[in-house]
Amino acid sequence: MRVLGVDPGSRFMGFGVVEEKKGKLVHLGHGVIKVPESAPLAERLKDLHAALCAALARYKPEAVAVEGLFTFRNARSALVLGHARGVALLAAAQAGLPVHEYAPASVKKSVGASGAGGKDAVARMVRTLLGVDEATLERADASDALAVALCHLNHSRVGMPRASAPANGKRKGAASVLADRLSSAYKRPEAR
Repeated sequence: MRVLGVDPGSRFMGFGVVEEKKGKLVHLGHGVIKVPESAPLAERLKDLHAALCAALARYKPEAVAVEGLFTFRNARSALVLGHARGVALLAAAQAGLPVHEYAPASVKKSVGASGAGGKDAVARMVRTLLGVDEATLERADASDALAVALCHLNHSRVGMPRASAPANGKRKGAASVLADRLSSAYKRPEAR
């Protein structure tokens, strides 16, 4: 499965593409769409949409995962970020792709960073899981977007039956590899 993750923003929108290939997680690409702060919001949204559509056409994902909103103290900031998220949702819908949304704390936990962990912790875990060089992740927006893609791969396997372990005891598949590394993100509290 190939997933394009999106970290929405009205000035910087991160995207990252991760694919499960023959049981391994493979980093296919990432980037940060930058638009001038001085441009009117409508122009920024248009530019974000065009660039995100180009990324969708280039990488041809099977699904899009978008980071959801978190609590804002400033209503205007939340509204502007909501517009950027809308652009991402629109671009995915126009491409005919399923869209999945994840809360920021869920994204962090899915890559092994605590829900309260900072962007540095997420970037470190993304680099570790995907073997991405630190120098290529110019902004946290890109590592956050890759984390969103990983989150979807993680969550798309939750609740699905796992294949039996082979005779040698080693499970195969990217989801299993990720599950072995991040078992706490896969376990749900038992009902009492």
